[in-house]
Amino acid sequence: MRWARIALYCLLMPVCLYVEDVNLAAASDLNFALKEVIPQFERDTGHKVRVSFGSSGNFYAQIVNGAPFDVFLSADLDYPNQLEKAGRAVPGSTFPYGRGAIALWVRKASAVRVEALGMKTLLDPSVKKIAIANPEHAPYGRAAVAAMQKAHVYDAVKNKLVLGENISQAAQFVQSGAADMGIIAMSIAVSEPMRQSGSYWTIPRDMYPPLEQGAVLLKHGGPGAKAFCEWLKGTAARKIFEKYGFQL
Repeated sequence: MRWARIALYCLLMPVCLYVEDVNLAAASDLNFALKEVIPQFERDTGHKVRVSFGSSGNFYAQIVNGAPFDVFLSADLDYPNQLEKAGRAVPGSTFPYGRGAIALWVRKASAVRVEALGMKTLLDPSVKKIAIANPEHAPYGRAAVAAMQKAHVYDAVKNKLVLGENISQAAQFVQSGAADMGIIAMSIAVSEPMRQSGSYWTIPRDMYPPLEQGAVLLKHGGPGAKAFCEWLKGTAARKIFEKYGFQL
């Protein structure tokens, strides 16, 4: 009887032929979205994901220099495409997972009302420091500069800019009071902590180049990494990305 019960358990038990850890490098604008994506993926597949957040440009440099990541989620498509060309990624594995957006964000204590004046609030005399991601290696920083140039305010405020290493750090600067205002990722602005502590104004998408964000399976990746890339293309992941402001 005991062996019969064991045999029945084995028949009913979910089959997972190979489970592994996935080392994921992710653009920091995905911080909140991936906190929902990863647990669902792990429950569905049994694979485990270890994620590192940072700027896309820095991750690109690390991967080129041999960093052992399995999957790279970039804030643009250019870096994954370059990794394919450099032979660091599986050929043909790059795919877009969403189009990002940027927003002006201020703390609730601020007297500046971004909802009323939009980009012109950057010119308010009370605004002494403006946080953005470093445009040298962060696509969201480049988008912020483009939007300010489009609004004809960049020359007037460029000396007020405080550069974060990535878009999450830029958001931390303004949330903590180290900056008076910030141009941050919509995916961060709509998160629960940021909505509780401040308000935002969505910068029109025609004011900056499209933030087409892309994923790529790196040469170091195994079955778990491949499964993660495939899972990101599914309905569950796409719903979460849409929740955080990514156009699909």
